Amino acid sequence: MDTPSTSTSTSDPKTPPSKILSSYRRPSSSRTIYSDRFIPSRSSSNFALFNLPNSNSSSDDSNSAYTNLLKSALFGPECVGGVNPLTPEKSISGGRFGSRNSDGSILQISPPNCNIFKYKTETRKSFQSLTPFGFDDQLPGVSHIPVKAPRKVPRSPYKVLDAPALQDDFYLNLVDWSSHNVLAVGLGNCVYLWHASSSKVVKLCDLGSDDNVCSVGWAQRGTHLAVGTSNGKLQLWDASRCKKIRTMDGHRLRVGALAWGSSTLSSGSRDKSILQRDVRAQEDYVSKLSGHKSEVCGLKWSYDNRELASGGNDNKLFVWNQHSTQPVLKYCEHTAAVKAIAWSPHLHGLLASGGGTADRCIRFWNTTTNSHLSCMDTGSQVCNLVWSKNVNELVSTHGYSQNQIIVWRYPTMSKLATLTGHTYRVLYLAISPDGQTIVTGAGDETLRFWNVFPSPKSQVSTLIS
Repeated sequence: MDTPSTSTSTSDPKTPPSKILSSYRRPSSSRTIYSDRFIPSRSSSNFALFNLPNSNSSSDDSNSAYTNLLKSALFGPECVGGVNPLTPEKSISGGRFGSRNSDGSILQISPPNCNIFKYKTETRKSFQSLTPFGFDDQLPGVSHIPVKAPRKVPRSPYKVLDAPALQDDFYLNLVDWSSHNVLAVGLGNCVYLWHASSSKVVKLCDLGSDDNVCSVGWAQRGTHLAVGTSNGKLQLWDASRCKKIRTMDGHRLRVGALAWGSSTLSSGSRDKSILQRDVRAQEDYVSKLSGHKSEVCGLKWSYDNRELASGGNDNKLFVWNQHSTQPVLKYCEHTAAVKAIAWSPHLHGLLASGGGTADRCIRFWNTTTNSHLSCMDTGSQVCNLVWSKNVNELVSTHGYSQNQIIVWRYPTMSKLATLTGHTYRVLYLAISPDGQTIVTGAGDETLRFWNVFPSPKSQVSTLIS
């Protein structure tokens, strides 16, 4: 025996029998209708609320007006007076893209104009008028992708620090930011530490009057700092205790480039060589990489610590693996010194490089397929590159002739911002551990801090929304 429905319905004498008959019901004017499904009765609807004709007029006219209003609200005005939108029930009897006319005949239609699953602005706007929340993304199962406004990058640094004796030398790397939020800066023959959380400044070391700092580089984790000197030596310091751990030899001339792998410390020198050092071993270095014909001024390990990229004053960009002593990939497209090197944290094997004054270009390479992807002429000397860890963007710093800082969106390479303020070449660049702030240094003896990238939390919330 069927379970009675929660609502009752009384037949209207003016309604044609065909409108109320079904295989589950019997017409009756005095009995409660029992059914296994709920079928609403329009006989008691107040059509005056919708500015529709009175239900006592022609039933067909009322149904037609109500249907047109409902279709206009749900699917847009373009569906009114034309074809009916598809429903699962109608597609069973009328084919995949079929619907029924009011007389019961099947009308074949094409879906493009009334496809409710298509992401269209018109559909979203009409849908918002039907939800009590005002936003269709709050309905279960409905996806809403808001239009993102262009992100605004502050055009001025939020902090400027004096850095007396910061050298104006393209081939040096004198600024680095640790994972513990400590900035190391080489000034003349000294290394200073600036604690970002407290603004405390600590003098780490003094090399003496016969030596100068040429490069600094933090270990990926921990508090160890490597310092390259003009005498060809490499010093390893424990910054937490301000104590020198060891001094490593091997280079004959200044050490201007440093790069840390997992347990490997690589150093590039004016003597054209790259030395691979295992800081756990007693030997000063475990292998020597030869290939460059001039000073090595750029070094970067990939994020998986499997590939080392090197740039030189010979205009060459080389890629080495963990065990090679000769480059496995050689790129010779740059026409000036290659100091700016950066591996993408978002795509494996994506490498960016920048050329000096005679080149001015940023080039992108896929080291997995050994292919040159694209080239962007920046109009001035490219001194540094760094990728954002939070979004697919990168920042470049420049020298002759504009001394600017540019934030790029990859892969379109559209400019998000051009930052100015330095009066000398912007030779030094480092990024904070949270990936939001960069610090730039120049021969004008200033360090400038800029908020250029969004936070990881803001990106997660954007994806969720």
